[in-house]
Amino acid sequence: MSALESGPATLAGLVAATGLARPTAHRLAVALEHHRMVARDMQGRFILGPRLAELAAAAGEDRLLATAGPVLTHLRDVTGESAQLYRRQGDMRICVAAAERLSGLRDTVPVGSTLTMKAGSSAQILMAWEEPERLHRGLQGARFTATALSGVRRRGWAQSIGEREPGVASVSAPVRGPSNRVVAAVSVSGPIERLSRHPGRMHAQAVIDAASRLTEALRRSG
Repeated sequence: MSALESGPATLAGLVAATGLARPTAHRLAVALEHHRMVARDMQGRFILGPRLAELAAAAGEDRLLATAGPVLTHLRDVTGESAQLYRRQGDMRICVAAAERLSGLRDTVPVGSTLTMKAGSSAQILMAWEEPERLHRGLQGARFTATALSGVRRRGWAQSIGEREPGVASVSAPVRGPSNRVVAAVSVSGPIERLSRHPGRMHAQAVIDAASRLTEALRRSG
């Protein structure tokens, strides 16, 4: 597999790179192909397979969740509002970690909750850096516009006021993986009467700082 790290290789190329006998190299490559660790390109050359990306994503999620608890707790304590971490799954977003405000009126999003990608500041974050075609598709029926997402990319954070649920405001920022791709969104949410009609002014910096801590943790372990 290390021999394939630099790009596609023929069987002869694998033999030369590994020093293995041709039958042995072939047997190992075919076995790895069976487990999707290795695949073939259009020319029939061996390449790294899709299973590696799936394992890397799972490992990244584990690292993200392991780091998320203390970061969200700190964010909750700094802002006084409930904090959540969302990941995209298909056309929905899932709350994968949360730290609830301890008392008083609060926006409670239980871990495991599945929410729409059509409304809310974390949906904006998870959508804003998508490929153009997926972005265009995702905007159909959304409560936010392409212009709003352009502003999100420029600022590096998003806010919503009564977008997902009447009376609730939120602020979110992106968590990026080692490849700089947005892999999650960190949010704080609570009643508009506390967060105001401009929640970003109050909490954007705290949310950005929390997202940066998670991004740094993923890059250190990536």
